[in-house]
Formats: sequence, C-alpha cells, structure tokens
Amino acid sequence: MRAIPRGGPSRRRSTLLPLIAGVSALAMTATACGGGGGESEDGVVELRFSWWGADDRHSTTQQVIDLFEAENPDIRIVGDYSDWSGYWDRLATSTAAGDAPDIMTQEERYLREYAERGALADLGEFDQTLDLSNIDPLIAESGDLDGRTFGVATGVNAYTIMADTQAFEDAGVELPDDSSWTWEEYVELAGEISEATGGDVVGTQSMAYNENGFQIFARQRGERLYNEDGSLGFSRQTLEEWYELTVELLDNGGQPSASESVEIEAGGPDQSVLATNTGAMAHFWTNQLGGLTASSGRDLELLRYPGETEEDRSGMFFKPAMFYAISSESEHPEEAARFVDFLLNSPEAAELILADRGLPANVDVRGQITDSLSEPDARSAVFLSEVEGTIVDGNPPPPIGAGEVVEITKRIADDLAFGDITPAEAAERFMSEVATATGSA
Repeated sequence: MRAIPRGGPSRRRSTLLPLIAGVSALAMTATACGGGGGESEDGVVELRFSWWGADDRHSTTQQVIDLFEAENPDIRIVGDYSDWSGYWDRLATSTAAGDAPDIMTQEERYLREYAERGALADLGEFDQTLDLSNIDPLIAESGDLDGRTFGVATGVNAYTIMADTQAFEDAGVELPDDSSWTWEEYVELAGEISEATGGDVVGTQSMAYNENGFQIFARQRGERLYNEDGSLGFSRQTLEEWYELTVELLDNGGQPSASESVEIEAGGPDQSVLATNTGAMAHFWTNQLGGLTASSGRDLELLRYPGETEEDRSGMFFKPAMFYAISSESEHPEEAARFVDFLLNSPEAAELILADRGLPANVDVRGQITDSLSEPDARSAVFLSEVEGTIVDGNPPPPIGAGEVVEITKRIADDLAFGDITPAEAAERFMSEVATATGSA
C-alpha cells in the first residue's frame, strides 16, 4: 500500500509538481478535467467521488449518491471505488496525473502526505457551504494541519479490548472491572484463563501487532505516538515497558505462542482468537464488533483499556474512521463541498450509511440514527458515549511514511515473540526504523 509515488533520498519533501510534469502530454490531454469532474452537455456539474470497501459499502454509497442527486439535480456524482489494496495506488496515480477525484476518501496515515503536497483543498474555505459545527469535538480537528482543515472525519471508532463472556464463564473467571483494572491485572487475568482451560482457550491475543495499543499506553503516561510536527512523542522506557508486557504474557501462557500468533495475525479478524472461540480477549476497533460477533457466534463485551485510572491521565481516544477530502484541483469545489456537507449532515444519508464509516462524526446525526443501528453497532454507540467523558484529547495526523509503521510493528513483534530480541532491543529498533520511515531520524 502506498500513497503518492515517491523516489530518491529526499522523497519525503518532494511535491506533486515533478510527478505531474512526468506525465505524458497524451495522458494530460485525456484527463484535461484536472479534478476529475466537469460539466456535461446538459449543464449538470459532474463530480467524481472515490472510496474503498467491499460490495456492501459500494451499494450503500450508490444509494446515498442517488438520494443526493434527487435533491441536487444540478450535480451528478460518479462513483470511483476499489478494494483497499488497490485504492492507494489508483489514487496516487490519478493525483500525480492531475486527475484526482473531486471528493476522495482519506485515511489518517496518508492525510498529511496528500495535504503537504498540495493535493487537498482547505475545507475551511467552504464555510458557507460545508457546515462542520456539529462534528464531535474530540475529532473535529483531526484533519487539521497548520491551522487548515484538509479532511473531515466520516465517523468515530475507539480501540478497545473485546471480551468473550462465555470464555470467561467457561474458565470460571470473572470479567474485570474495566473502570479501574490495571495492566498487571490484565496480564494475570490472561494467564489465569489459559491455565484454567489447559491452554485450549488463551487469555488474550497478542497486542504487539498494532501500534494503536501502544498509543493508548503512551498517552496514559502523558506521551503520544507522534507529536504535532510528526516526530516521535514517546520515550524509549515507555516502549520498553510495553514490550515487557508481551514477554510476560508469553511467559505465563496468557497469549498464543510466537508461531501461533504469526498464523493468527496473517488470517486477519476472521482468524482471531475471538472469531475462532479459542481466546477470551483481543484488541479491536469498536466498529469491528459486529463482524466479530457474527464470526464468533458469541456475546462479546467491549472493555476499556487497562491502566486508564492507573496513571496521571487516560489514554483512550476517538479515531476518525476515515476522512472526506476535496481535491485542490477540482474545477467545482463548491459543489464538491455541498456533497461532503450532505454526507456529514443529512439524517437521510446517515440512515443509509449507519456505522459503515464509523459512528457518524456529526453528534446530532449520531443520536438520530441510534435506533436504526444493528445490535452490535448500538452497543458500540453506547460504549463510546460512556467513555467520551474520560477522553482527554485526540491525536494529530500521523507523519508522512506512517503507512510503513504497520509492517515495522509486525516484524518487531515477531522477533520479540520468538525470543530473537529483548524488549529493550525491540524498543530501540522500533524507534530507529519508524524515525527513518517518517523522516524524523
């Protein structure tokens, strides 16, 4: 997965201009509409809207488009979608060729890159068209850079621990009090479940594969994964302590072995210990509750992260599920802003989208659709409401190169689990490799 193509030692500071200049005259002629849209012969403004996802999302989005066009007959929206694996290559290529979609879906790991390269419009320029006043304040500035708004959150998620209540009951272990449990209790609880079941059901899935768990751990200590300027915002000691928890879980049998963890991680959520009924806890986003409930056939409980009351502050945060952004090259940015406003603020659109792009970022709309949500999504909405008052703040957009951190995290997690490196060595490697990937070394 990559964002706009880059090359050479100084690739991080390059702009779109050299890339566009390299596109042939023929290609530029074929894509003369710059922002991907234009005006048809009948005088209707035509805009392209890009997104990723499975068939269900495509079908739902087309229904939203049909609804918008019925209310706005002067605008036609053309869908431009693909699965996740192909989305970023397609977007990078079209942006470099000066043919970016008028409205695009962005993800936090890539938002800064597209914004810094001048590919995104400042949404603040459309304040007469695009109403952002009801966006959840905990994510309202999540798409802001240097005082400008380059993306607006579609919806919100939170990273949690999901617990299989039946697994706890079968092991004879009580669910923790997630309003006060500590990291030490989490490790002990996981080991206790594994021991009670003879290892047939492990206490928890490895938490070392996703940097968002560490993000919470660091925030609890007044640190963060990235600073506003994109530099690393945590200490080596904090990261070492995080990795030490994984070693403790391996030592007490609370999580799967190294080889088992590799297989589980490769299989994705459908092969997680929760989905396969082989574990009592795992770390997932709230919007994954529905899929995991269906896969497991079990009642899964959402739990706050351990340590939320153990340190000076809480660490959990609301993450934008994704962002809506407008191309800086769009020939019809005001019309594009009208469509984004509809996506964010229309109750009718929200009744179709529901929680597919996270629970709606517009807090008023979120409340209006609660009764229409599926049972798991409704429980996620309740959970988010319950933890909202404990969340201190959000996070700035990750730096350019943050997309590479996913694989860095996995490699180091594997080496740590197999005993090839110590927690101290894992921390040193992570900080070095991430700093290099993000250009902050």
